[in-house]
Amino acid sequence: MTKRFAFSIAATDGRARTGAIRMKRSEIRTPAFMPVGTTATVKAMKPADVRSSGADIILGNTYHLMLRPGAERVAKLGGLHGFMGWERPILTDSGGYQVMSLSDRTKVSEEGVQFASHIDGSRHMLSPERSMEIQTLLGSDIVMAFDELVKTTDTPRAQSEAMERSMRWAKRSREAFDALGNQGALFGIQQGGLDERLRKVSAEALIDIGFDGYAVGGLAVGEGQEAMFGCLDFAPGQFPADKPRYLMGVGKPDDLVGAVERGIDMFDCVLPTRSGRTGQAFTGSGSINIKNARFAEDTGPLDPDCACPVCDTWSRAYLHHLIRSGEILGAMLMTEHNLYFYQALMADMRAAIGEGRFAAFATDFRSRYSAATA
Repeated sequence: MTKRFAFSIAATDGRARTGAIRMKRSEIRTPAFMPVGTTATVKAMKPADVRSSGADIILGNTYHLMLRPGAERVAKLGGLHGFMGWERPILTDSGGYQVMSLSDRTKVSEEGVQFASHIDGSRHMLSPERSMEIQTLLGSDIVMAFDELVKTTDTPRAQSEAMERSMRWAKRSREAFDALGNQGALFGIQQGGLDERLRKVSAEALIDIGFDGYAVGGLAVGEGQEAMFGCLDFAPGQFPADKPRYLMGVGKPDDLVGAVERGIDMFDCVLPTRSGRTGQAFTGSGSINIKNARFAEDTGPLDPDCACPVCDTWSRAYLHHLIRSGEILGAMLMTEHNLYFYQALMADMRAAIGEGRFAAFATDFRSRYSAATA
């Protein structure tokens, strides 16, 4: 029988690693990018098409599913996998990100966070215990500990207090997860802003509690790539080498390459899907805005080097027309291409690490790629 959770490293190249997470539902190849399916859907995509892009795992969100349709209802309807028709692993964010993103609607206490719903204003208490209960009801394969996220620009005192509270909540999350008899995996989340000492204290606390994997939290919140990479120069190495390392909420293609270079194994971000819906496509030569008038009669594919179904079938001119016309198909096709691009990038990085040429791959990628929108 497949173990509940097992992580193995097949090869390393510098600090970059490639390997696999093996779970009962299937294997997750690392480095892995998880498309975001916040409310039980990867927007504009059918689950089969998400899988065809190369995704081994997707992400759902505790806070949003708690509000609509409700965790108890999802459990009654077969759990998140059966409800949305995705049979491979699902990781669920704990709701900690919304502590920051919806800060004007929250009240933080030692017990947890009281939210005023962004939908109807109703009040909800999300604590470590309730977060574990919701994620268990959803049937999540990888459950995230509940944490408090603050901005990297907040005061050192606020950073320290949030980190310390997050570690107390991590212990409560571990205890609640175990008490529920959850058969999935549980990841802890490191906090501490950009401060190496706070990050070390956080990592040591999480290691002492014991988790299946560890996430670097509190980044990609406006600090910029240079500062994020500065933190990643030390944060991943503060965790055990035999556990997966997950960088939450990242990011642009060049962010992914730089983070893998620094020892990260897992990622999630709304960027490829959100960008697709607004007409931005990612290519090996940078991002392009398909709404630009220069694409109106361009018969070439979005990316000449991409083998996705979109690039094989439709022209830039047609996609330009769809997006400019507000057609739903435009959002679907642009999103599909972007997800294929992200998964192809992960596959290329896994191959480069396995063949001992990751440094050359990263240099070549950066020389070709520009984040500037055309």
